[in-house]
Amino acid sequence: MSNAHKSDLFLIIVTLLAAISWMFSKEAVLLMPPLLFMAARFLLAGGLLALVSYRSLKRLSADQLSRSVGVGLVFGTAMSCWIMGLFHGTHVGEGAFLTSLGVVIVPIIARVIFKEPQPASTWIAIPIAVAGLALLSLKNGFRPELGQLFFVMAAFIFALYFTLNTRAANQRTVINRRGESVEKHRVPALPLTAIALLTVGVLTLIESLLLESWTPAAEAFSPILVWWIFASAVIGTAGRFLLQTYAQSLSANSHGVVILVLEPVWVALFAAGWFSETMVASQLAGCGLIFAALLVNRWGVISKALKGWLRHRKPV
Repeated sequence: MSNAHKSDLFLIIVTLLAAISWMFSKEAVLLMPPLLFMAARFLLAGGLLALVSYRSLKRLSADQLSRSVGVGLVFGTAMSCWIMGLFHGTHVGEGAFLTSLGVVIVPIIARVIFKEPQPASTWIAIPIAVAGLALLSLKNGFRPELGQLFFVMAAFIFALYFTLNTRAANQRTVINRRGESVEKHRVPALPLTAIALLTVGVLTLIESLLLESWTPAAEAFSPILVWWIFASAVIGTAGRFLLQTYAQSLSANSHGVVILVLEPVWVALFAAGWFSETMVASQLAGCGLIFAALLVNRWGVISKALKGWLRHRKPV
């Protein structure tokens, strides 16, 4: 099996790990305060990745460290909204499609804030995504549920996080206040991820201390809850990011992004089997439109991937 095929296979596994993590997290927030769960999950996951990337962490400059923490603060805000959406939401599969709107919003953030040009497919995808979002709210007469609002807020903040994370992970030249060119060195993927995850853990721990009441540990932490925390941290977070980093290192092709778009589909399927969730016609249509918007938004990558696959399949 070629490295490109291995990369695709591992990225499919990454989407499955990400999807199953939704189930672990939903089970956990039924048993403990949601923000406290996030703190435990991300401190454990970030700690594991910090051990793996210890040597790289020691070589980071102060600027690289501060940018990594900044990415983590935005990521932590997004994850706080996401977990509150999961806590208050009534439909896990629907929440996954709402959160995936962040992929469509990323180009808007890049254009508005960082003045980066965007392809025409971006502006075609936006109205499709908005139509899908509207259909998901129709059952309440355009009065979205609290969980839906949290998921949409998370999508917007995730879009900002994706943009900042990409900029931190790539070397670039910026102009400072004195008009001088300054080289911003890239932050290696593993230490960047480790710092971001630890920052999420610290932020959500502070939020939990301020906003949540804690049950005494002896009463709160049952063996099954410990398992959900461990599974979310090790399988759904640390394991997922490590495997994703390894998979992306195997191939220079960018079509892996298309594979990651499958995550909300897996979540919906897992939720149907795990929690016996079903969708009415308007929900199916809304999720379908959002998924279509994701594909349109990534059409440039999809078309290149299809052309590459057809060339590979063509007999010599």
